[in-house]
Amino acid sequence: MIFNSDNAAPVPPAVLAALSKANHGGAPGYGADDLTQAVEALMREVLRAPDAVVRLVATGTAANALSLAAFCPPWGTVFCHEHAHIAEDECGAPEFYTHGARLSLIPGAHGRIDASALARAIEASGASVHNQQRGMLSLTNVTEAGTVYSAAQTAALVDLARAGGMPVHLDGARFANAVAATGTHPAELTWRAGVDVLSFGGTKNGLMGVEAVVLFDPERAWEFDLRRKRGGHLLSKGRYLAAQMLAMLEDNRWLDWAAHANGMAARLVHGLSARGIALAHPVEANILFPHWPQGTSARLRAAGATFHDMPAPEGFEGARLVTSWATTEAEVEALLHLL
Repeated sequence: MIFNSDNAAPVPPAVLAALSKANHGGAPGYGADDLTQAVEALMREVLRAPDAVVRLVATGTAANALSLAAFCPPWGTVFCHEHAHIAEDECGAPEFYTHGARLSLIPGAHGRIDASALARAIEASGASVHNQQRGMLSLTNVTEAGTVYSAAQTAALVDLARAGGMPVHLDGARFANAVAATGTHPAELTWRAGVDVLSFGGTKNGLMGVEAVVLFDPERAWEFDLRRKRGGHLLSKGRYLAAQMLAMLEDNRWLDWAAHANGMAARLVHGLSARGIALAHPVEANILFPHWPQGTSARLRAAGATFHDMPAPEGFEGARLVTSWATTEAEVEALLHLL
């Protein structure tokens, strides 16, 4: 009963097979290999973005921090949700890689940025040389609360950023889950909505350790390449990153795996609701935040369940449950049976 995170899941056999296949003979290093070129071509096709530039890194923090650094100057501010991953879970990496840009935290219910609050924050920023200047907007889809931005919601926030003269980053660590949940073409959730750079997640969707940075403006590629090298994230044996990403993208596995994770979450929601257990946020992808009676968490852990504790109203315990490509119906039913 593994529900602590989707990055706790094992690697799918198709990915391991792709790595084994790639592990024969020699290949040019630093992204000049055939597999890396194939990933870039396939990603462009998936996103319907023929001019996009794709770069691979090993972690989501690297993808986010380098993306922000390529667009936001040290005197700029990155507007993001108050509970965004870049704000709470990246140890100051965005500030470090941008050489000092700050994060301006914007509130919003259920993990989504409130448009009015963002508009007020933008209006109040960059008034003079004494102020931090408007730098960038960073969105997260799926949000840290497990909710999803629609294409229209994304575009509305992008419009506010554009009016303030800012580019837009999308943290898509669980982008596959967002696409699977909305049934919207990934282009509509990204560049067609005005997103300039996308951190396209792989690790939370089954990969051993690779994320793609998609730059929809090819003129930004050279600066990104320099920052990736200078920051220590240009891997010499790039074919092993590419083999993973290629295996995930081929045959729409990335969406199949994400849809399975979302489906297991929906199954959990149905069972929790039937038992009268409330949820802190709407479940729109593969993350749930139940509030269950005190003593439940210890009992579930004693039976082998793994999950994270979260705040909850008095008299209850809070938890975060995350499903993955590897979550089985048997795991879900075993957890529900214990409730």
